[in-house]
Amino acid sequence: MSTSTMMDLATCRRTFLAGGGALVVNLLAGEPAGLAFAADATATKSVAADDVDGFLAIDAKGLVTVYSGKVDLGTGVHTGMMQIVAEELDVPMSRVTVIEGDTALTPDQGPTYGSLSIQKGGMQIRQAAATARRALTQEAAKQLGAAHGDLMITDGVIRSASGKSVSYADLIGGKLFALKLDPAAPVKDPKTFRLVGTPVARVDIPAKVTAQFTYMQDVRVPNMLHGRVVRPPAVGATLQSVDEGSVRDIPGVVKVVHQGSFLGVVAETEWAAIKASRQLKATWSAWDGLPDQNKLWEHVRATKIAKEETTSHVGDAAAALAGAAKRLKATYDFTIHTHGSIGPSCAIAELRDGKLTCWTASQATHNLRKQLAAMLSMPAENVRAIYVEGSGCYGRNGHEDAAADATLLARAVGKPVRVQWMREDEHGWDPKGPPTLIDLEAALDASGNVLAWSSQFFIPEGAAGNVALLAAEHAGLPHETTMSPGSIHLNAAIPYAFPNVRTTLHRLADTPFRPSWIRTPGRMQNTFANEGFLDELAVAAGSDPLAFRLRSLKDPRGVALLARLASLAKWETRTGPSASSGDVASGRGVSYVKYELARTYVGAVADVDVNRKTGEIAVTRFFVVHDCGQIINPDGVRSQLEGNIIQTISRTLMERVTFNRSRVTSTDWASYPILRFPQVPEIHMELIDRPTEPPWGAGEPAAAVVSAAISNAVHDATGARLRSVPFTPDKVKAAMPA
Repeated sequence: MSTSTMMDLATCRRTFLAGGGALVVNLLAGEPAGLAFAADATATKSVAADDVDGFLAIDAKGLVTVYSGKVDLGTGVHTGMMQIVAEELDVPMSRVTVIEGDTALTPDQGPTYGSLSIQKGGMQIRQAAATARRALTQEAAKQLGAAHGDLMITDGVIRSASGKSVSYADLIGGKLFALKLDPAAPVKDPKTFRLVGTPVARVDIPAKVTAQFTYMQDVRVPNMLHGRVVRPPAVGATLQSVDEGSVRDIPGVVKVVHQGSFLGVVAETEWAAIKASRQLKATWSAWDGLPDQNKLWEHVRATKIAKEETTSHVGDAAAALAGAAKRLKATYDFTIHTHGSIGPSCAIAELRDGKLTCWTASQATHNLRKQLAAMLSMPAENVRAIYVEGSGCYGRNGHEDAAADATLLARAVGKPVRVQWMREDEHGWDPKGPPTLIDLEAALDASGNVLAWSSQFFIPEGAAGNVALLAAEHAGLPHETTMSPGSIHLNAAIPYAFPNVRTTLHRLADTPFRPSWIRTPGRMQNTFANEGFLDELAVAAGSDPLAFRLRSLKDPRGVALLARLASLAKWETRTGPSASSGDVASGRGVSYVKYELARTYVGAVADVDVNRKTGEIAVTRFFVVHDCGQIINPDGVRSQLEGNIIQTISRTLMERVTFNRSRVTSTDWASYPILRFPQVPEIHMELIDRPTEPPWGAGEPAAAVVSAAISNAVHDATGARLRSVPFTPDKVKAAMPA
């Protein structure tokens, strides 16, 4: 999308919101859902999640617009939403347009996270389309003098058995439905699907590969200025003084903005803003409140526990452990990660006539709207957040903070201001995936069966919800936050039917950095520990690790999935580390998850080569079988699996936030390396499509199995047991048997 197109779209949206000349489709008292026309009705676009008009519009040409509160982060959800609506309404995909995450136009369907875009957001839209379809066919039946059940729809045209027809455009074009979304409206039978379940090329890819796509970082608006924020030298440092005269010699500087400890510059050009932010002289207080990184896990273990909770309790694990002849213990840890967005965060804000408009790549525009309103002490209805896809995301990175930066700078100068974070902003100041520490203990009986399982997870109390905005905190302004324990406890409980199980969470009152969700939050760390330790038990029992899992897995879908995984990977029985010689050892490991113990099933096998001398790990092949119920777009799911696997291999092998007592020190790609193209493995996958089942998420679950599969493969190759992410060469060599 070109910049001019972006601005034209914004103008069209504003014009649409003004209303005028709309016809209303509504329910008449005592009559079935149908169409009743009001000649002069005018209304603002509904954003209610229980209104059909909140989700759908059909114009005078029969073109369908979908309004989605869930947004496409590069996951292909945009294309999936088009498929869902085109299928349900029987129109070509070419006649469907999707608008995402605009708080003035789209319903609040919750943040885009948790792999819920299709599972929840898409199913709301499907139900809205089903409600609309029923109303349209009922009205068509009246106009055509035909029985409702005798009608057929092709490309948005409804035909009767006699050959008479009427189009969607004729029935509703340019008017409002004024219908409540009906959960009982029948959706299409999967047996009749033509689009859903078939591979469809993503509509965003051509523009991306030809450099024509407009990311948030590419957006420009009229009369726009450029801003940069001057960050404190330490996380908790406060601003003491500013020498505004230190930047007066830089042409184009408009204003130095400071409030509390928020300090920024606004200039006519981006380069002038960059120069001024680097040259501006300021003094800050000293601060060294971060823990010693070399003693991170001692710090985590010593942190005050705010709350304890039990996530599963079967039998009496403590008694069974106490009386067991064979017990195993292990501690697993998962380091602090940054989002590592390839394109640093960006936003544009404009405050005009008491109303704020913000262009943002936030995954939670409706939440951001509330946060910006709270920061400015203004009504939320006076704030509009417009989603534009960002170059890099997957979690709450810096996009919301860039929006707050731009908002404060725009308020100070009375013009729209674009804030583009730099690499040191992104790596240094985005919220982090918090450290996770897990203690595990288990007992085996004389036959090698698991008699008892006990685990304790040390995780922060707050790692979900609205993360506090940096700008609001530094400026001493109000900031709306709803931090909560969140879902990082999920998959702490295990999917296996052991007779005695107890899994416990220790919710920590504090964590070193602002905690935030990064792809597969909690479920990745918890599954890493559980599936790694399960492998240790299999080895201790002298059992093949895949057979060991199947022995205690009672879920038929899980059993079927692992059987298909064994076939896909050509799994051969193994009961301990291989006896291969030479500098490079090869091995394979297995891992399994039922995501959140409630939805998507994933099984994986990793093949690795381990250099005994250097400690370097190469993941050479990765096999995955995935069951997410009904599949909307197989190509989209495959892309998600590939992305999950590649990104999590990177996180597992090399990613780690480094810091001193004052600040993050891994502020570039040299100090925070990620996987490179030559390190990407062959990926083999099999999708299990269940058209009659509900669709579940694919954006996160496959990431959960990667770390354990690699760890288990390294042990199979060398006997080294890796329990600490990332698996750096030094850790591999230290774990290697003598």
